[in-house]
Amino acid sequence: MIRSQPMLVLNDVEAGSRWFQDVVGMTSGHGGSEYEMLMDGDTVVLQLHEWDMHEHPHLGNVDDSSRGNGVLLWFGVDDFDDVVERVETHEITVLDGPLDNPLAHHREIWLLGPEGYTVVLAGK
Repeated sequence: MIRSQPMLVLNDVEAGSRWFQDVVGMTSGHGGSEYEMLMDGDTVVLQLHEWDMHEHPHLGNVDDSSRGNGVLLWFGVDDFDDVVERVETHEITVLDGPLDNPLAHHREIWLLGPEGYTVVLAGK
């Protein structure tokens, strides 16, 4: 079995955690200012890590302001309408959508996520 557990490196892990909890509906599995595991039930779906070049020298370059150019955080959600409502409630920057994607047979909403990362939420 392979499980994807992407990691975002952020300046403010706690703010990023709140964003994913409030908008996507993930829950905290760790908490803290340096590291967070965001969960869907008992499954880790996203990790957040503070910039710390000494402990992990391969996290990236904090001075490079491009965040994930060419990489999107794409999450399939079962509660798409609820997600759109949470986006509207929290005044999240919407890059595109909500829209129907006829080729993928789902709806999508593209968001400006924490610290410039692009987050796409897709569902029926």
